[in-house]
Amino acid sequence: MMKMPTPSIDSVKVAVRVRPFSQREKNAGSRCVISMHSRTSTTIHDPKHPEHTKTFTFDLAYWSHSGFQVDKDGVLTSADPNSKFAGQRDVFRDLGRGVLDSAWQGYNATLLAYGQTGSGKSYSMIGFGANKGIIPSVCEELFQAIESRQRDHEYQVAFSMLEIYNEQVRDLLSRTKEPGGLRVREDPQLGFYVDGLTSVPCESYAQIERLMEQGTKLRTTASTNMNASSSRSHMVITIQFKQVFLDRGLTKQAHINLVDLAGSERQKSSGSEGDRLREGSRVNLSLTNLGNVISALAEAAAGKRVLHVPYRDSVLTKLLQAALGGNSRTALIAAISPADICYEETLSTLRYAERAKKVRNRAVVNTSTLMRESRAENSRLLLGSGNSRMAAPPAPLHQLSWAHRLERAREDWQLRHAAIAQEQQMLKTLPHLLNVNEDPQLTGVLKYSIQAGSCDAGRAASNAIPLQGLGIADKHASFTNLDGKVTVTPHGKCKVVVNGVPITTKTKLQHLDRIILGSNSAYLYIGFPSERGSEDLSRFDYDFFQLERAAAEGVSVDKLGAGSGGDGQADPSVLAVFQDYIKLMPLVAEANQMSEELRKGLKMELKVKNLASSDSRGYDLQKEVMVKVTNQRTREVWIWSKAKFINRKFLMEELYQRFLDGEGSHVAQEDDPFWDPVEAVHLGSAHIWLQPLAYCMMLEEQVEFLNCDGLEEAVLHVHLTPCSPAGQARGEEDVVIDPLELLGKRMDFQIRIVRCLGTKWLKEDAGRGIQMGYRIYDHPHTLYTKPVWKIVNPQIEESIQFTALNASQEFLNYLQTNALLVDLWGLQEGCAELSCSQQDPEGHIMVDTKKISTVMDIGQTPSNQISELYLKLLKLEQETELLRNINRALREENVFLKESLEKIGSSQQAHKPPNTLRINGMTAQLPAAREMNRVCTQQAGYDREFAKAIKVFYQSMNMARGQFLKLRHCKPPEDDQMLRPFVHQQSQMLKDFGDRLESSLWKLKNDVALIVKWKRECLLHSQWGHTDGKH
Repeated sequence: MMKMPTPSIDSVKVAVRVRPFSQREKNAGSRCVISMHSRTSTTIHDPKHPEHTKTFTFDLAYWSHSGFQVDKDGVLTSADPNSKFAGQRDVFRDLGRGVLDSAWQGYNATLLAYGQTGSGKSYSMIGFGANKGIIPSVCEELFQAIESRQRDHEYQVAFSMLEIYNEQVRDLLSRTKEPGGLRVREDPQLGFYVDGLTSVPCESYAQIERLMEQGTKLRTTASTNMNASSSRSHMVITIQFKQVFLDRGLTKQAHINLVDLAGSERQKSSGSEGDRLREGSRVNLSLTNLGNVISALAEAAAGKRVLHVPYRDSVLTKLLQAALGGNSRTALIAAISPADICYEETLSTLRYAERAKKVRNRAVVNTSTLMRESRAENSRLLLGSGNSRMAAPPAPLHQLSWAHRLERAREDWQLRHAAIAQEQQMLKTLPHLLNVNEDPQLTGVLKYSIQAGSCDAGRAASNAIPLQGLGIADKHASFTNLDGKVTVTPHGKCKVVVNGVPITTKTKLQHLDRIILGSNSAYLYIGFPSERGSEDLSRFDYDFFQLERAAAEGVSVDKLGAGSGGDGQADPSVLAVFQDYIKLMPLVAEANQMSEELRKGLKMELKVKNLASSDSRGYDLQKEVMVKVTNQRTREVWIWSKAKFINRKFLMEELYQRFLDGEGSHVAQEDDPFWDPVEAVHLGSAHIWLQPLAYCMMLEEQVEFLNCDGLEEAVLHVHLTPCSPAGQARGEEDVVIDPLELLGKRMDFQIRIVRCLGTKWLKEDAGRGIQMGYRIYDHPHTLYTKPVWKIVNPQIEESIQFTALNASQEFLNYLQTNALLVDLWGLQEGCAELSCSQQDPEGHIMVDTKKISTVMDIGQTPSNQISELYLKLLKLEQETELLRNINRALREENVFLKESLEKIGSSQQAHKPPNTLRINGMTAQLPAAREMNRVCTQQAGYDREFAKAIKVFYQSMNMARGQFLKLRHCKPPEDDQMLRPFVHQQSQMLKDFGDRLESSLWKLKNDVALIVKWKRECLLHSQWGHTDGKH
């Protein structure tokens, strides 16, 4: 009896690798937020707060972001000896060789690649071009080592490859698709395994290379058929490596699991913020549960009591049970992006890796005697054949079974090799199509030759070019190869796009034309051999197709509102939004196609939130991509965030897959990803500048509500009116020249929403309604008007009075520099109305309440005493203000009288005889006092006239501001025929704007000149009168 081997207790080995910027990140103007100061430390910097950093320590840290060059073979190597760049060979040396060493010793070994989509997981595991990844390097070096070992030992290598998507297992080496996928079963000895998974014996690395190509091809086809990006599936390659020591009658067996996990962002809870169905998608399940398993094992390793490790909760964790906390030596490579726009995802990945390194495994050397091995093999064969006859002698059976499997593998290999050679020969001589996939590993895998004559392309199996994918019809298009020319012709209304432009008729193809069939099946056309050169096909990647498509549809950085800075560079935030827009374009097209095929009646379109909106100070708001969803039957509308749309699309794919599998697409309404409860929709915003209130001037204005496209949605008629505490409008005599005159005083004003004109939302559907809402200064709540339904030009007539008891400097600054931002909301039948504004018992709302709030906080005033305290405070403030005004008037009168007496007294001393009676002097003061009073009255008149002139000028400038904003948000038409009228209209608007500006300045200049002239005439008259009085 064999002695049980002693387990080796090891922690999971964790490495982190940061890649170079992707082209998309370069286009977005990204900055690097990762630094590595040693081979084990990784520091991440918060882009919003650069002084905030977090450093993680792992077993290995690979800097692959910069410091590299491309050698003559296309391999990335260090640019100089001092460069800290880590290439593919460096990663393999540390991780791949560790996997091989463990396998030779008889330990099971697992390598997991984790990270967000596009972070470089697949590059590290598979590689690209001449830069081989860990998986091919492990396989190649395994066979090189076998070649150099002793010949009296036998080495058996078997290869399998599977994919897990949506909790279904697909065998990537079998062309037979099992409904519902392969089953995962449990054996008391073996643990969890995939029943029916193809395991192919291999004698050389070349065979494994071909098998990987075959598996990748099936993965690409499955991805297209299921409309599922490879980034949302896990790929598991298993190499069973057995060493047979015939002289000792022993075997050592190791399972090498190489796992390329799905994009980690799928498990992020905030990925579906605000979505009622955020827990619905099974796409997230495997990674979410993998995180739960790792967390539980990390807690157990830290000495905490863990009652349950949830291995059984997902397919992935069942198959990885041995790799995590079990019989395996495990390593994890966490791939991260260096870009600031991926900060949250990168930080999440680093925290995940930090937890994983705490997990401890108990690996043992897997040895067995040949006798026991043969019995087990014999049992498996008998169970497989259903035969109960006696087994043949053990040793010969063992040898024959392996030899038999090898012979069958050789036959399959020869057939496959002949088919590949034939395909390669055809590609050399015939024009053909190459698939282009979002995953570079899956690009160029599918190749379709275009034979002489006519070739139909579509879903039907009878087509010469069988295609799958969303929006692909049975007979989708025809490719004709005739007289050295190739043309493509769409069938009926089938979607065909060439070089970004939709076509409807026969179109001649040129070498390297880009073709999109259906929603998003992308192909690169390779012409006749005579047309080909030494082009770099890698530049025609997935992003190239989408950028070209966007450009043809008129979507560009400029159209999304990116102005150039002084250095000529576009705003990085807008570049990032543009990249999001490009990324979501194909997803929206796919979602629309699923809606059409499932007869859901939804139409989705991309919008950019805040494209034309600015905040209350006029600064542009942060832009973000959103999806407008319209039910074409009911005309109901929803606005989905980017994250919500992505989550919903996962769920749509699941429903669509059930539809393709013939299971039906009916679900309960509350579980339907195409349905949402009706909600209020934000239609646009309007700006009303508050500056007139700082001068106690009334403003009556009509302003546009601008929607997210920068177009007019409606017109708002609004009044801003300074008023008395009782609500009576202030007159022109109350206008102030300097807002500081209002400092510390009570200010009352009313905001009156009069009407809303020409609302497009109401024109589109008579059954809809609207509400408007706004917030002002420090008031904590949004104030909404009452809902109005079924009226295109609704009369609102709602007025709210606001009171600042002691106008602060901050409040006066706010009035001078900010606008009232009014939002227009669209109501739909069945949706909840927005809460209307609630005024206090006095009928107005307090603002600028910081001082009052402080007093109330100190006193801890109970809520039921607030109203009483407010009334007392209001009365006290009114009395204080009255006393202030009386005191100010008395003080001014006192000063005036004193100055008058002094002037008259000095005049008497100079011109009157010394013996003049005192009573005569007193009598002489009366005409002089009357004269001074007349002068003061004239001075007040000048101020009043000047205030009027300023008011007229300001109102005129406000209208000019509106014209300017309208000019700013005008977008050129996409139709060239409309360009000339557009330019003419713009020229006329510019002329009107210039005329208004010039006339406003001219009128202000004239008014001021008249006031000055009048004042001079009055002064001259006063002087002449004074001179006459002397004489």
